[in-house]
Amino acid sequence: MTKSVLVSVAWPYANGPRHIGHVAGFGVPSDVFARYQRMCGNKVLMVSGTDEHGTPLLVQADKEGVSVKELADRYNRQIVEDLAGLGLSYDLFTRTTTRNHYSVVQELFRGLYDNGYMIKETTMGAVSPSTGRTLPDRYIEGTCPICGADGARGDQCDTCGNQLDPADLIKPVSKINGETPNFIETEHFLLDLPSLAGALEKWLQGRESWRPNVLKFSLNLLDDLRPRAMTRDIDWGIPIPVEGWQDNNAKKLYVWFDAVVGYLSASIEWAYRSGDPEAWREFWNNPETESYYFMGKDNITFHSQIWPAELLGYAGKGDKGGEAGTYGELNLPTEVVSSEFLTMSGSKFSSSKGVVIYVKDFLQEFGPDPLRYFIAVAGPENNDTDFTWDEFVRRVNNELANGWGNLVNRTVSMAHKNFGEVPTPGELSDADKKILALADETFETVGAALAESKFKIGITAAMHVVGEANAYIADQQPWALAKDEEQRERLATVLWTALQVVSDCNVLLTPYLPHTAQKVHETLGREGVWAAAPEVREVSDDLPVNLVGVGLPEENQSYPVITGDYESQQAAWGRVDVVPGTPLAKPKPLIQKLDPELGETGPEWAPVQSA
Repeated sequence: MTKSVLVSVAWPYANGPRHIGHVAGFGVPSDVFARYQRMCGNKVLMVSGTDEHGTPLLVQADKEGVSVKELADRYNRQIVEDLAGLGLSYDLFTRTTTRNHYSVVQELFRGLYDNGYMIKETTMGAVSPSTGRTLPDRYIEGTCPICGADGARGDQCDTCGNQLDPADLIKPVSKINGETPNFIETEHFLLDLPSLAGALEKWLQGRESWRPNVLKFSLNLLDDLRPRAMTRDIDWGIPIPVEGWQDNNAKKLYVWFDAVVGYLSASIEWAYRSGDPEAWREFWNNPETESYYFMGKDNITFHSQIWPAELLGYAGKGDKGGEAGTYGELNLPTEVVSSEFLTMSGSKFSSSKGVVIYVKDFLQEFGPDPLRYFIAVAGPENNDTDFTWDEFVRRVNNELANGWGNLVNRTVSMAHKNFGEVPTPGELSDADKKILALADETFETVGAALAESKFKIGITAAMHVVGEANAYIADQQPWALAKDEEQRERLATVLWTALQVVSDCNVLLTPYLPHTAQKVHETLGREGVWAAAPEVREVSDDLPVNLVGVGLPEENQSYPVITGDYESQQAAWGRVDVVPGTPLAKPKPLIQKLDPELGETGPEWAPVQSA
């Protein structure tokens, strides 16, 4: 039965190019999931964009000597090109500096404010002594006052999971320049989390399908819920839509309030650009729609606590009651899919610390599917995983090239050489039936894993069939059969069987390796688009919206988005029969093997660091 599925993907911050640690957490897993759901015939909406507000962009712009808008424009375009090049099949990848986004964020704030869940308080704000600029919570670190762990951030302690304020930290310092911040009194709007705690706990208790670490972490957060600031002293961001505040250019909405609203604003923009402005409601107002949120583990609290609390408050579901706003009652997340960290030499990827491999460089040298494969089979799905060039080379050469590439090449080459087409099989032997049954049964195994975001289990099962198919060919020895004219029917049967298993494996691997899957589709003599690729399109910021405040984006500015026509692709989940008589050409090499020395040295742009 067809269902609607919203795939909400964490918004990459537009203060620099993306590295492979970013796409390991939010990018590739979400795309594998979305592609599988589309292959099952489900109606999918996959959305995200670049997150372009907050102090870090201002800091980076100062470093580079450019305006913050110029910086955001440059990195937005770079990130769009990187993610499209990786084959991430967004229905819309947009940005937070659009007039539509500003409008949707202001509507969510108004709804919460009108229902009483935005409260005004005087708080202690952290300010840089040297610049006078407000420091964001996450850019302040110190010792946790609750558990004593070092490296706690101003918004939470990752060791004990408790919510914090920067002023709570023992010996707080700025991550930007090492200064000890000044704390000053300042008035802000806070999300009244305690009045939403009951509704939030009831909802969380029903999340039985969540990954245990995510659910436990989220429930633990409820023990110490306090009102949380949703505005900041900053001049770069979305105006606060309240009389007396909206024209104050020194106070804006907190970047993390506006970033999570992006899932909704991107859906609304997608609907407008699709020609049906109300199409987004199927994914947000239909209670039967499933919504999955993909991110790294450091963003769990915003997606399992803050965003659901905002949705509950907007619908009037907290202790203070209230009525749903213009957008109606909006769906809460069905599941929060969190990945751990991809590290390098044991350290978290960090551009500022030089521990980095940029997606752009990776794509230029190796193409997208080797990286997608590594992330799927050896990525940080359930625990932190260290990236090494040695492991990357080993995986690509032994598994992708020698395993999958060799299976496709040898099977199609022999069929082409001996028949010039897909041969007509004779009676199947037990060995033929066994490998065909294994391939057929694996659709259910891999499908069940992908439906539950267990990507490593899925690709391991698919590659097991690849290995068994290579063993089948070795056992049947079609090259020997080809020398005996009396064995021609048996040769045809073996090669037809092998071709069918190749076709099956290609379906199983399509969500993981879409670019390779398209090549295999054509190698099997088939035409048309099997696995659709995303497209980068230039659009105009022209949605009709009503905005208030100062510092608003200009109308009709152009910017790039990622989108695509995925409905017309042929890819479907299940066996695609190979048809006898289909012409076959001599295949081209499918996967380029890597020089083993690369594992020891790394490429010039990311060399292996000597101890």
